[in-house]
Amino acid sequence: MNREKRLRALVVDDDLIGRLLLTKMVARYGHVDVAVDGAEAVQAFIMALDAREPYDVIFLDIVMPVLDGHGALARIRATEESRGIFGHSQVTVIMITALDDSRNVIGSFREGAEGYIVKPVSPEAVTSQLRQCGLLGPADGETA
Repeated sequence: MNREKRLRALVVDDDLIGRLLLTKMVARYGHVDVAVDGAEAVQAFIMALDAREPYDVIFLDIVMPVLDGHGALARIRATEESRGIFGHSQVTVIMITALDDSRNVIGSFREGAEGYIVKPVSPEAVTSQLRQCGLLGPADGETA
């Protein structure tokens, strides 16, 4: 990763332990904010856009109270569309879930997610997804 450009990430998970662990894994690549449900995630996303400090990536749990990951993703993409944000300018969304079934995986990509990680999340899975989404270079995340 270009060390001049650190990632801005949002981690969204209603489970405290999962949120803390994922935040620690992602923090090695830059700044991380957290949200406890989909509604809070949408608010944080809009606030970041308004501050002209948009997120590069959102790690979004699917099963959450108030507003689930699918609903939050739909609102995030609708907000981007209403502001004329399309294609490579959109935030990268990586869904996080214990639901490893084809309906959720296919549905997530159909709704606009770029990645999918099944819990328990590992540092290797995070790094791999960030690379696959073009947010990290080949050497980023390797330890010396």
